[in-house]
Amino acid sequence: MAAVDGETPSVIDRVCVAAVSLLSLSGAGISLMVDGRLRGSAGVSGPGIAAVQELALELGEGPCVDAWKDSEPVLEPDLARPGQVRWPSFAQASVAAGVRAVFAFPLHIGAIRIGVLVVYRDRAGPLDSEELARGLVLADLAGQVVLAVQAGAPADRVHELLAHEPPHWAEVHQATGMVSVQLGVSMDEAFVRLRAHAFGDNRTLRDVARAVVERRLLLEGTK
Repeated sequence: MAAVDGETPSVIDRVCVAAVSLLSLSGAGISLMVDGRLRGSAGVSGPGIAAVQELALELGEGPCVDAWKDSEPVLEPDLARPGQVRWPSFAQASVAAGVRAVFAFPLHIGAIRIGVLVVYRDRAGPLDSEELARGLVLADLAGQVVLAVQAGAPADRVHELLAHEPPHWAEVHQATGMVSVQLGVSMDEAFVRLRAHAFGDNRTLRDVARAVVERRLLLEGTK
């Protein structure tokens, strides 16, 4: 089993790897959600999929958001099909990254929604009935694993396995805090401003965050 970024795969990563194997997929990831907003990846099957997961976080749209919001699977067999306008930015970026099909399964225990299992294929095509059934079972397993992992953390903290983020996200968090103070807006609004600026300038979120942290960039309205 391949480790992500040279690290030993966590139990959550292993669930993603199992999904890839059982569903004949190219990759899988588990995204955490809070109030309908992506908060990061708890696990991925490999480094390539980590980059695709990050796309959804940067763009703020995609199957993760819809699956969590509607509390039901979102199945898109061909992101490159003509007239595909459901998530135009996410679809275009994902196809460019080699992803053609994406299937998202919400993770929930009763009425509690905690995240989404997202699985990817590098070719177009739907899941068959058996694969769909396996996806639902894996989503249930993933939800149980996430809750079990969190149970081992202090009540007021997220378990370190669920808080794993690429190193550059510390810079994004720092930039978000700076923009929040400078503009007098909430952290959520500051993050949206950063993301919008990155999209408008066709730059990555990390590039914009670094420019803010190094004081080479002041977003509109900053002092």
